[in-house]
Amino acid sequence: MNKNLFWLHTVLALAWLASSCGGSAPTTPPPAAVPVNVQPVRQDFATYFDLYPGNLVALNEVQLRSEVNGYLTGLFFREGETVRKGQKLYEIERSKYAAAYAQAEANVQIAKANFVKAQKDAERYTRLNERDAIAKQTYEYALTSLESTRSQVAASEAQLASARTDLQHATITAPFDGTIGISQVKQGTSVVAGQTLLNTISSDNPISADFVVSEKEIGRFLQIQQKPAAKADSTFTLVLPDNSVYPHPGRIALIDRAIDPQTGTLKVRLSFPNPDRQLRAGMSCNVRVLNTHETKQILAPYKAVTEQMGEYFVYVVEADTARQRKVALGARVNDQVIIREGLKEGEPIVVDGIQKLRDRTPVQVGAPPASGTPQASAPR
Repeated sequence: MNKNLFWLHTVLALAWLASSCGGSAPTTPPPAAVPVNVQPVRQDFATYFDLYPGNLVALNEVQLRSEVNGYLTGLFFREGETVRKGQKLYEIERSKYAAAYAQAEANVQIAKANFVKAQKDAERYTRLNERDAIAKQTYEYALTSLESTRSQVAASEAQLASARTDLQHATITAPFDGTIGISQVKQGTSVVAGQTLLNTISSDNPISADFVVSEKEIGRFLQIQQKPAAKADSTFTLVLPDNSVYPHPGRIALIDRAIDPQTGTLKVRLSFPNPDRQLRAGMSCNVRVLNTHETKQILAPYKAVTEQMGEYFVYVVEADTARQRKVALGARVNDQVIIREGLKEGEPIVVDGIQKLRDRTPVQVGAPPASGTPQASAPR
């Protein structure tokens, strides 16, 4: 009996397995298409600014140091004010050097008087020597004395010139128009010639901005430099630390003589008018260089670009499928961005619905957003 039940259960199990294997396996439904909006890639002329980090520097800057020793006896300016060329700034024991000059001047007069006396003696002894009315040795002494006094005159005049120079250096004047800084010494300070720093003066109008460019861009800046000044001026503007744009355009003052072999860059110096002293030496800034291409550029909406691990991609729709494509970006122009590599004119790219996409995701394309030609000519 038990044996019959065992065979019955076995037959039933085999029948159930046969029915299961003979049926069709369940299928997974295909993924639903993601609704997206697309926009064809366009070509247009693009005008924008290239940005370069820079620093403002004075075209002229000098550290004031005394050329004579002594105690500082006078300051004749207000710190931080604008000074004019030749304006009196410091005085260092002028009375002492004035006395030394007066003494040297008196020594010149004495030497000249001795020279006149020796000259007359030499003339008189020369006439007596011609008549053999004087000893030869006396005549020779007279000539030697004449040459000695002549040398004394030259030496005293050199001392007078040195005393005059010291007297002039006892008063320090501004070497050019500019802004003077905070004095490093106070009245009564002992000043050592050539060592003690008194102050610094820098010119502020015009002022320059220095930045570096890649050696690949040298040709571009040489072409700008060769343009007439009126055209070159509008090419360069400054963005200040508060992100405001400086109202006065600049021009190229100079391009450095050689490329830095360590960085492969070349320094360019611009000159900017600074009538209101808004720009100060040492400020950091961004130099904007107007970039106008003579040929059309591939432009795409910036919102269509995604970033992954430092690389940029867009989704191109091909046969109702979104294909991820790597692109190389150029400058941003308003809500557009220049595509240097990766896209061709007319290719449809996804502009809405990107968040749900992966490579080869099926898509359902809706009506493209109404938009005209991108305003590439208006720089940001």
